[in-house]
Amino acid sequence: MTRHRPIADELVLANREFATAFSDADLQTEPSRKLAVVACMDSRMDISKLLGLGHGEAHIIRNAGGVVTDDVIRSLCISQRFLKTHEIVLVHHTDCGLGRVVEEEFRAQLVDEVGVAPDWALEAFTDPHTSVQKSIQRLLASPFLLHKENIRGFVYNVATGLLEEAAIAG
Repeated sequence: MTRHRPIADELVLANREFATAFSDADLQTEPSRKLAVVACMDSRMDISKLLGLGHGEAHIIRNAGGVVTDDVIRSLCISQRFLKTHEIVLVHHTDCGLGRVVEEEFRAQLVDEVGVAPDWALEAFTDPHTSVQKSIQRLLASPFLLHKENIRGFVYNVATGLLEEAAIAG
C-alpha cells in the first residue's frame, strides 16, 4: 500500500514559504473597508478575488450555503460592535451542494447513524435567490446588529463568474 503525505504537511510547507515574504504585519484588526461578507464555503468561490477585495479589507464569514445562522449573527455582532464594520454583503451561488440535500432525509440518516438528531438546522434550499432573501430578513430582524442600512445579497453564478443581486422580498 502506498502511503501519501498528509495534506496538512503540504500546508505547513506552503506556510513556511508564505512567511518568507510576509508583509502584512502592519494590517489593522478592523477591516479597512468596514465590510463583512457572508458566503458559502464552496471551494469554487475565491471570495476575495471574485469581489475584488484585498487582504485586510473585509471580514469573510463562510459556512455551508452561506446562510445566516445564530453563529453568523454572533460573528457579525462582534464584527460590527468591536471591529467597526458597517456593511454586510451576502454571497450565495448557483449549483450549491446544499440544494441537493433533503433536510428531513439527512436528519433521519444522522439519527440512524449516531443515535441523536443535531440541534442545528441544515438550512437546505433549492433556490439561492430565495435563500439570500431569507438570510437578509434574518439580519434585519436581529436585535444584535447595529448597522442594517447597508445589507445586500447576491447570487454568484459558478458557470459565468458573475454576481446577480437578489431582490429584497416584501
